[in-house]
Amino acid sequence: MKLYLVHCGFYDNDVCDGLYESHVNFFVAAHSFEDARAKVKLMPEFKVKRMHVDGLQEINAVNGHHIKLEADASLNEQTHVVNFKHRDLAPAPKPENK
Repeated sequence: MKLYLVHCGFYDNDVCDGLYESHVNFFVAAHSFEDARAKVKLMPEFKVKRMHVDGLQEINAVNGHHIKLEADASLNEQTHVVNFKHRDLAPAPKPENK
């Protein structure tokens, strides 16, 4: 198995009436590009948002480190991704004093 990043696009009607294309990346363990594309198309998020695949990348090494996937039956085919939420949002407006 190899590690693939699948870049998917979709139009979200809740954002600007779906005028602009949004994107999300999924990591998939697969045997080939075709297998990765097929696996991502089975994901519930892909179906619900009516996504399409814009591109795929096979990831073999990062910053001088080889990627080696090891099967672990205890994971039950689950994907675990650790997220760090960092947002530089504009400050909320201060309420007006009345």
